[in-house]
Amino acid sequence: MMGHSHAMSGVVGWMAVVPLVQGTEFLGLSFDLGPGEIVAGSLVCAGAALLPDLDHRSATVTKTYGKVTETLSGILSWAFGGHRVGTHSFLFAVLMGVLVQLLALWSELAVQVFVFLLIGIALQGLGFGLDKNRAASGIINALGTAAITIALFTSGVNYTWLGLAVAFGCVLHFVGDMITKMGVPLFWPFSKKKIGQGQGFVTDGPVEKKVVTPLLTVGVIVYSIYLFDWPELLPAY
Repeated sequence: MMGHSHAMSGVVGWMAVVPLVQGTEFLGLSFDLGPGEIVAGSLVCAGAALLPDLDHRSATVTKTYGKVTETLSGILSWAFGGHRVGTHSFLFAVLMGVLVQLLALWSELAVQVFVFLLIGIALQGLGFGLDKNRAASGIINALGTAAITIALFTSGVNYTWLGLAVAFGCVLHFVGDMITKMGVPLFWPFSKKKIGQGQGFVTDGPVEKKVVTPLLTVGVIVYSIYLFDWPELLPAY
């Protein structure tokens, strides 16, 4: 799927699991997810749902931070065997989740920096910016990302679940690509077989544009109404 579809799937995916994990414990983590955690998790998942495409030099995520992400793209493409190979495997999702979870345990500053980066990627994937003016788009993205990150920080969002959200976002990316014709090698490096190859719809084709994207948009609206207590959140007049 295209970058915007992956990003939207991250938003909808996180919102969908919130009612399932709310008030539970998993791997020693307690899920007490308020409005801040729902918003933060949705954006983190949206950004993480674009990370596997860092193996492609023209991907949305690769272009987000200029030379930094372009250089990282080249390294990952080399290390994981090219586009839609190792970065599209469960191994990559686990590695990313563990790395980020270690960051969360190591430093609060590292958490905020990583959240900032993922929100920036998410906003880029969701289409916040100006396609014809990269400089202006970068400024808009940076200002929006900074504002959201600071707002989430001042509201006291608990990011103990960050690693799981990142791994989940990567898995959502795999699901999105599995339903396209190219498929993904989920069990790389043990197997190079691409699950879903030759099936599904064409990337950026009519099914994605006219069915998948509208359904994801409706999903965001429905879950936003369902998950948030709007009378409590909106100011009283």
